[in-house]
Amino acid sequence: MPVKIRLQRHGKKGKPFYWVVAADSRSKRDGKYLEKLGTYNPNTNPATINLDIDGSVKWLSNGAQPTDTARAILSYKGVMMKHHLLGGVRKGALTEEQAEEKFNAWVEEKEKAIAAKVGGLDKAKADAKAKALEAEKEFSDKRAATALPEVEEEAVEEVAEEVAETVETVAEETPVVEEAPAEPAKEEAVAAEPEAKAEEAAPAEEAEASKEEE
Repeated sequence: MPVKIRLQRHGKKGKPFYWVVAADSRSKRDGKYLEKLGTYNPNTNPATINLDIDGSVKWLSNGAQPTDTARAILSYKGVMMKHHLLGGVRKGALTEEQAEEKFNAWVEEKEKAIAAKVGGLDKAKADAKAKALEAEKEFSDKRAATALPEVEEEAVEEVAEEVAETVETVAEETPVVEEAPAEPAKEEAVAAEPEAKAEEAAPAEEAEASKEEE
């Protein structure tokens, strides 16, 4: 019975989630399988892969053929590397200890590379967030600067309105003072002055006339 290691789709529409399974090549893609070997979630960055490495190596050793996508996943997790090393052990080129040591060294390097990638992604996210905050702050500053003259005009208008209201209030509260009529005594005194001067001048003229007669 030919066996394939392939992906079996699960998950929601637009968010696929896959099982890595060993199944009869004649069965449907999402049909019955012989063994579930792991999961593959492409919705995260980097993709999340959980895999039974020893079980996958066992199926490869028994002649199972992975599909192209499944081969890439197996290679990413080191299954193909371990299968190759175990082939060297069977041929006598390596001991099991040497094969295990090489595999562990490969896994360590792979984990470092993945950690570096995750760190780079986190840094890129932080930089993008900082740029977004800076752009938002700049936009807010421009908006505030544009709105400032309008606020000042409104303040001036409010002050002018308050002053006008104050003036109106003072005008209403201040009593109206009527102009007093001119004092008649002063007017009579002013009118009498020419008459008094005329009377004073009359005796003087009479005195001069009497002197001339003598």
